[in-house]
Amino acid sequence: NPVRRFRGRLAMPVTIVTSGTGSDRAGLTVSSVLVMEGDPGEVLLLVNPHTDLWDAVEETDRLLIHICSPAHRGLAEVFAGRQPNPGGMFAGVKATDGDWGPVLEDVPNRLGVRVTSMDPAGWSGVVRGVIEHVEVSGMDDPLVYFRGRYRTLG
Repeated sequence: NPVRRFRGRLAMPVTIVTSGTGSDRAGLTVSSVLVMEGDPGEVLLLVNPHTDLWDAVEETDRLLIHICSPAHRGLAEVFAGRQPNPGGMFAGVKATDGDWGPVLEDVPNRLGVRVTSMDPAGWSGVVRGVIEHVEVSGMDDPLVYFRGRYRTLG
């Protein structure tokens, strides 16, 4: 597919997006993320509408975006469904329920988002939201997705 090949040549961030609480927690590794500056800032995400994350976001109108570093490669694989994690994706992960969704304690760069719309687009869905909370800490080398693989910039 030429569109898929072209998209694969764009370096994209690796994030883990979470939503829901308790037994209704959901998460997904998402690389199609756009953060727009403004007052307030906004976010656009492409998310498969057939995922548990989509359902959790529809239910709560909230989500939390975590930016991954190379140390989070395994976690990103779990949330992408590419690596098994007995007991579910949150099993053995330090996570607490927060105002916007499950907080992954070991992934400190985060955005709390109130969702304003969810619309179909292509084979995905566009999730749009307003940024309500920002946590930023040191990060020298983010994890990126390029040509079907996780990579680093360093």
